Amino acid sequence: MISAVIPVYNEEESLEAFYKILIPNLSKLDDNYEVIFVDDGSTDQSLEILKVSAKKNSNVKVFSFRGNRGKAEALTVGFQKAKGDLIVTLDADLQDRPEEIGKLMEKLKEGFDLVSGWRKDRKDALKTRLSSRLFNFIMSSFWGVHLHDYNCGLKLYKKDAAKSLNLYGGMHRFIPLLVSEKGFEVAEVPVEHEKRLYGKSKYGFSKIFRDVPDMFTILFLSRYAERPLHFFGFVGGILSAIGFIILLYLSILHFQGRPIGDRPLLFFGLLLVLAGFQVFFTGFLADLILHISGKNGSVPNKDEFIKYKSE
Repeated sequence: MISAVIPVYNEEESLEAFYKILIPNLSKLDDNYEVIFVDDGSTDQSLEILKVSAKKNSNVKVFSFRGNRGKAEALTVGFQKAKGDLIVTLDADLQDRPEEIGKLMEKLKEGFDLVSGWRKDRKDALKTRLSSRLFNFIMSSFWGVHLHDYNCGLKLYKKDAAKSLNLYGGMHRFIPLLVSEKGFEVAEVPVEHEKRLYGKSKYGFSKIFRDVPDMFTILFLSRYAERPLHFFGFVGGILSAIGFIILLYLSILHFQGRPIGDRPLLFFGLLLVLAGFQVFFTGFLADLILHISGKNGSVPNKDEFIKYKSE
């Protein structure tokens, strides 16, 4: 069974055309299919259009937030509700074509758990393409999951990979990394991308400024969530070391008979030393709390060993 999870936010112009293309393509791939629309608090007629589709087709299910929660939360609800062994996600604006799902399925058969689309010939505005290229370059360089297009809406998952995700905020942009960190295999294939014919983009160049804080969140969650002392200890150690160097320099000046009491550098050095110790002990307390609560025990998470289960 294949489940299609479609987040929707103010897409009334494209929904009917999208539905007419999606259903034949899904039924061609698998007679046993379901479509899960998650309305993200749309303020137009999107929800009413979806309700009509659900009445016409028993394979269509509609869930709706009372207000706008974001794409990440919409995807999480869709993953939780999906019953298929394969789960495909795509946007309802018809820039990502339902006809391309077959390409992702062929790649998935090679042993991958997530196949992401690569909008190789992207039809968006120049500023959108530039910000996307910068984001993809940073992600590939720092985290080692080398993809050309992290944030393509067209993705195909095996059930276990999709249901391992608990997305919020802007974390939907990092799905390939999050899946890879859980031990699943990730790949991408080039897919067709169309010009926007309906509505307007929900994202602009400013989204790159929202991506930066999210990157730090992902860095911490993926690398240091179970060993916070390694992160805070490193940062605290750097701050304290700089502070000690400053104070050592000022001490040498003091023994040479030069006054240092009225130097701003003295207060800056003291501040760095105190801040470094404070950051270090913040990490120490976080590490202690994790161990006491049992969240950092020796029993591995099921996602860590399911890859090695006996056939």
